[in-house]
Amino acid sequence: MQDSDPNANPFNPLPPVVIALAVVIAGVELLFAAAERGFIGGPGAIGWRLAAIQAWGFVDVVFDWMIQNRRFPPGDVARLVTYPLLHVGFSHALFVVVFVLALGKMVGEAFRGWAVLAVFFGASVGGALAYGLLLDDRVALAGGFPGVYGLIGAFTYILWMRLSDAGAKRYRAFALVGLLLAVQLLFQLFFGGHSGWVADLSGFVTGFLMSFVVSPGGPARLRGWLARARRR
Repeated sequence: MQDSDPNANPFNPLPPVVIALAVVIAGVELLFAAAERGFIGGPGAIGWRLAAIQAWGFVDVVFDWMIQNRRFPPGDVARLVTYPLLHVGFSHALFVVVFVLALGKMVGEAFRGWAVLAVFFGASVGGALAYGLLLDDRVALAGGFPGVYGLIGAFTYILWMRLSDAGAKRYRAFALVGLLLAVQLLFQLFFGGHSGWVADLSGFVTGFLMSFVVSPGGPARLRGWLARARRR
């Protein structure tokens, strides 16, 4: 047996794209936090966060206008991928950064870096579209949790495949998202809140389905399943 390298790093490094995403989210939040505490921007800077969410968050009224008029200004379409970088407060951003780093590492051990990033932003787009199409909520959608739930969807896919290969019950892979959604719904029941869980759940579904395409070997595996389904 070949001896292992004693100088090898026992911890798998974080994918660079995950670090970059976390740095961008944290950097935007630190900018807003510094402005609200008067460190930069002067008295008017206290409104930077709200102005940014109105300008770059996902606003249902703007989305409805685009659908009704069949006009899609690039700046408003960009809201689909800019809203996950904006947060309503420091703790909101902090939780997203922690989840991005943790889930990004776990998913990044099986997916390529570009795929991790694609899942995060693809799930953010899917969550926003569901939020806009299914609801009539006047509260702007902001924050990275739909993207985080997309990473949970990718991690669920990884567990689902491992359980399938082991011949175990695949539904167990959905335990994590079930627990998180239950906690979120209970929190909203007792403390109130808007309907952001719709975007989160849609982000999870988007991330899970995207994993069949962006995971290593995923397209070939999907084609095999479809071919076997057609023969039945």
